[in-house]
Amino acid sequence: MESWPPRKKALGCKWIYKIKYHSDGTIERLKARLVNFGNHPLEGIDYNETFASVAKMVTVRTFPAVAAARNWELHWMDVHNAFLHGDLHEEFYMKLPPGLVIDHPGMVCRLKKSLYGLREAPRSWFAKLAASLKKYGFL
Repeated sequence: MESWPPRKKALGCKWIYKIKYHSDGTIERLKARLVNFGNHPLEGIDYNETFASVAKMVTVRTFPAVAAARNWELHWMDVHNAFLHGDLHEEFYMKLPPGLVIDHPGMVCRLKKSLYGLREAPRSWFAKLAASLKKYGFL
């Protein structure tokens, strides 16, 4: 946490709660995630680039078909909470989450990692993924 810097916007946030159920209707687990109100900042002031590359559906469908025709071995993966792994390279400040009470008024959270709701979340995740793939010789 840091003091709220002058002329910087601190984004709001809220908790999102979800109940996961078993197929028989009993509760499996309770989930909570903190979501940032990233839809309020102004482009060029609070953030810059947000574009992240996405595969076209024709590619998503064609590649497995070609791999099957050529008898290639495919490996799939899923990165849980992918957007939370992206590193932020700009300064983002967030108001304290609801329920968090501290003795120092005027304090905000400076985000170092991406968070759900930030416009930069997809781009920061893509940058981290691309860097990792490049490191291991895939790009």
